[in-house]
Amino acid sequence: MRPAPRLLLNTPDIELWPGGLLRARSSHDARLLARAQAVLRRKRDGRYLAARVPEGLMPMVERLAREPGIEAALRRLDDPLLRRGPPAETPLPLDRLNERLHRLGLDEGYADASGLPLVAEPSCLYFAGLDRYRRALWLTRAAARAWQRLRGAAAADGIVLDAISGYRSHDYQLGIFERKLARGLGVAEILTVNAAPGYSEHHGGNALDIGTPGEPPAEESFERTPAFAWLQAHADDFGFHMSYPRDNPHGIVYEPWHWCHAAGT
Repeated sequence: MRPAPRLLLNTPDIELWPGGLLRARSSHDARLLARAQAVLRRKRDGRYLAARVPEGLMPMVERLAREPGIEAALRRLDDPLLRRGPPAETPLPLDRLNERLHRLGLDEGYADASGLPLVAEPSCLYFAGLDRYRRALWLTRAAARAWQRLRGAAAADGIVLDAISGYRSHDYQLGIFERKLARGLGVAEILTVNAAPGYSEHHGGNALDIGTPGEPPAEESFERTPAFAWLQAHADDFGFHMSYPRDNPHGIVYEPWHWCHAAGT
């Protein structure tokens, strides 16, 4: 009998992680996470909100009941339908999209200028192993299976592929912009390497950045590696394509490391 898949249950404000996949940030966190069956994690900053342990829900912040979205997250955690098997990967609503764009000085015209479609987050994502940094890699079910087959086939040919990143929430994407702005970069410059929140393929759980050991992450030099040559020759057999070739119409720099599964096109 196959073990049940490990799932990330997604809500607009809060992610529900299975136990055993999050790193402790304090000794108090470590004690709770070691026993946690599930962990509620705030999307906008990654803060751990509560842990479901055998004796019940243990808050990890003050005033848990006042957290935006907590009621929806708890309903999802206790949904009796989850006992019947993995839920459908339905898209989450695209709420607060304009708010995120306006915080960056952008508006709805960004979609027309970039030619990028809106990408909703899935309500459920599948554990696809660990990335290069030993973080959980989350993808849609189809993309997770395709990635594991792709990586296995590459290994059989003597090529080592590792994931740099997979699913990212809209809030996480906004955080990328805010961190780069704090370092002195401008929005226009950031948009050449990162799509605006709501428009990244990573939101849909079908895209991942791929690397190979010894090669820095997300650098154009990846195209000179045997790993990239292997991907060019074989990735299509597993449903993956490179999203941003040279001179792509979206104004995004050439990204030989960014590949998307066909389920997301």
